[in-house]
Amino acid sequence: MVEKRGTDGSDNTSASDETDEGRLDRLEARRQRLDADLLVHRKVVPEASSNKEAAQGYALAVKLSSEFIAGVIVGALLGYLFDQFLGTSPWGLIVFLLLGFCAGVLNVLRSTGAVAQSTPAGRSQTGADAEDDGK
Repeated sequence: MVEKRGTDGSDNTSASDETDEGRLDRLEARRQRLDADLLVHRKVVPEASSNKEAAQGYALAVKLSSEFIAGVIVGALLGYLFDQFLGTSPWGLIVFLLLGFCAGVLNVLRSTGAVAQSTPAGRSQTGADAEDDGK
């Protein structure tokens, strides 16, 4: 049979049981103190602001994905129509699909601000940009 021994290797099991129970109680008390400290030190975010941020993130994701998909679909439709009128199937679809993909990527980059908005050639720049160009 397996003998139950204390932590020090002795045969004193009653002291060992009390020690284990005391150890478990101290461990539980320490865990509760740490949980309370974590609640104090953790940054408590109000639920309303976190929901608002999540909604803004979803809105941006939908906007960017719809701009990309729209570019690809418009390119594919133009390519299909080009092929139907000129009988160049499937080359028009392939070329315009790739152009639509590029246009979709460019739209996404413009929306995120990674690429500067282009200004038409006939329009003049205003503000600080016009002053910088003159120097």
